[in-house]
Amino acid sequence: MRTTWLCRIYMDSIVDSLSSAYQEFIAAAAGALEAKESSSGQKTPATDAALENFKQRWEMFRVYCDQAEEFVESVKQRIGSECLVDEATGFVASKAGQTVQSGLLPISAVRLEQMSKAVRWLVIELQQGSGIGGGSSHHNAAAPFDARFTEDATQ
Repeated sequence: MRTTWLCRIYMDSIVDSLSSAYQEFIAAAAGALEAKESSSGQKTPATDAALENFKQRWEMFRVYCDQAEEFVESVKQRIGSECLVDEATGFVASKAGQTVQSGLLPISAVRLEQMSKAVRWLVIELQQGSGIGGGSSHHNAAAPFDARFTEDATQ
């Protein structure tokens, strides 16, 4: 799968960047400690420079940590979405790696997308404090799915 391959390359890149930033951060910490020790704890231009380098490396390390965390969250969401689609469409992987029918009745991908949009609208409404059925909603709670999709009328 091309997507899996690209995901792996991106993940490797994030890990390499994070590792490099960590090594630079540790080196900057050691440099700051050495500068302080060599100046007998006095503030000097060398200690100021070492501390500034330490702060910069710390910030870069935090940036790479944030990127790694965002990537992990996006992968978790993607895996969850794929599992939801598999379950909703009625297919699950057996232990032998074969695809089998689940015990649930399958729904169409269109219907799944409509339900997903309806849930997103409800979340937005709740976040805005309007609640279900509240005032100025962009979404009609009585008809949560797009009527243009006749496929759903038969289900």
